[in-house]
Amino acid sequence: MKIRVVLPYHLRTLAGVNGEVTLEVAPPVTQRSILEALEGCYPMLRGTIRDHVTQLRRPMLRFFACEEDWSLEPPDAPLPDAVASGAEPFLIVGAIAGG
Repeated sequence: MKIRVVLPYHLRTLAGVNGEVTLEVAPPVTQRSILEALEGCYPMLRGTIRDHVTQLRRPMLRFFACEEDWSLEPPDAPLPDAVASGAEPFLIVGAIAGG
């Protein structure tokens, strides 16, 4: 399946891509399967989205699917059909922090 992924600017720069990325992901489409495909195609992103050891999401990144925050969902939970079909992108968003 062709999955669309939107990366934050700093990760697009690191990966050397413009706009969204299209990936081949075998079903079931989950956060884990998308991130594994993304890191497989763009090895320079390993460790930037997930911790090398724990494989947990980095604290300053959030995941969105169909305008819903999926950051705290289990990494193997199936994503909505609209994302799995490529109709909607999976968004990786850099969190904003400040005081």
